[in-house]
Amino acid sequence: MHLDLNLLTALDALLEERSVGGAADRLRLSQPAMSRTLGRIRKATGDEILVRSGRAMLPTPYAEQIRDEVHQLVTRAQVVLSPTAEVDPATLSRTFTLQCNDVIAGALLPRLVAPLAVAAPGVCLRVLGEADTGADEIRRGRVDLRISDEVPRHADTRSVTPLTDSLAVVGRRDLPHDPSVWAGFAALPHVVISRRGRTRDRIDDLLADRGLHRRVAFTVPTLDLALRTVAEHGLVAVAPALLGGQALAPGLRTYPLPEEAPAVPAVLAWHARHDRDAAHRWLRTLVAEALAAIGRSR
Repeated sequence: MHLDLNLLTALDALLEERSVGGAADRLRLSQPAMSRTLGRIRKATGDEILVRSGRAMLPTPYAEQIRDEVHQLVTRAQVVLSPTAEVDPATLSRTFTLQCNDVIAGALLPRLVAPLAVAAPGVCLRVLGEADTGADEIRRGRVDLRISDEVPRHADTRSVTPLTDSLAVVGRRDLPHDPSVWAGFAALPHVVISRRGRTRDRIDDLLADRGLHRRVAFTVPTLDLALRTVAEHGLVAVAPALLGGQALAPGLRTYPLPEEAPAVPAVLAWHARHDRDAAHRWLRTLVAEALAAIGRSR
């Protein structure tokens, strides 16, 4: 049997995207070309792979069964065929995509500007915010590096944790109550940082354990908006101490939480297919070192 490994790559994209159009965009093909490839896959497997259900396409039971195996095969093939030579950053011309929230971006990017400009002027770093859905953009090939507080669940995703942060209270220096004790913390109006507008988080559980609750005056999607709000009024916000502390205006300070909250890790993750990619390895080392430097600034 003559096998075409390109069909495995196309099948992996189709099963991840569940869309001929989405798979075509991912592989930079036209939709007609992707449709013809799906036809070849159906002929090779004897299965429909994707079937239409209303406006969506759903995988068949066979497709669901082989999905993880196909993804692992494609990943292994990419690793085997990836170049292992060293890279010269000065001659590198490439765009990398980094996904992280605004708190991390605000602390990290100023530390990357000079190294990238001096060592790799041909590199473009494309920064994306957190995804609106639960889709894993690393496994879908749309993100090169992701920084979050979660260790990846999939075996084909690698990670390191170069920084572990803690939560702190941010507010003006002249607050009417002391937020480092529970009574003062609960007495102050709060700004909650939530991209999705949620008014509750782990802090409310700590308060509830003590029979207390807080008044949430605002929810804002970014740390920058939260800091601007607390700088103008006697409100407080809870944010990562090291990452958030990089952006404090002169009139603001951090206060310790009344009780130590769970640590907040900064987990740097990438797909296994990049393990032997020298350019990718150079960038992720640069990012990891910048995060570690933030940790040493405590």
